[in-house]
Amino acid sequence: PPPATPASHPSRFVGSGRSVYATGPRPGSRGRAADDPALVDDLLSVPRTHLVVDGYNVTKTGYGELSLADQRDRLLSGLLRVAAAGTEVTVCFDGADGGPRPVHAPRGVRVLFSSGEIADDLIRRLVAAEPPGRPVVVVTSDRAVADDVQAMGAACVPAHALLARLARR
Repeated sequence: PPPATPASHPSRFVGSGRSVYATGPRPGSRGRAADDPALVDDLLSVPRTHLVVDGYNVTKTGYGELSLADQRDRLLSGLLRVAAAGTEVTVCFDGADGGPRPVHAPRGVRVLFSSGEIADDLIRRLVAAEPPGRPVVVVTSDRAVADDVQAMGAACVPAHALLARLARR
């Protein structure tokens, strides 16, 4: 298929703790455990991969002591390097407590706030909107979301694996 262009990304048309994953290797993980940050690198090395991040699930796991605004900023600044390496990055946050907030998203990082639904359902819709065969990696420690997106063909890693990956310099 032809390479994706920013205008052709399906996600443009969709509106805005403890790991529950087994620690052993899974099919397609090259023998890496689900919580191994190197698995994130492996998954993101596939061309045209779309990384979908369950925003508050990740930030509350790693930066729970910060305000929500500071949690968002810290996550988004960490994802700058991932986007700069060519990965399409979409971060989904719950918008239930008043809708979108001003965010300073780095270039290449799309930020969506759910509206009329929870971020979990927004993530499910994003994954469902992707064409068959498009590599999608979802970062969440929510077992129900993980099960649903994996059933749709996405790879899934827990929040702390992404946090460990972002902590590396």
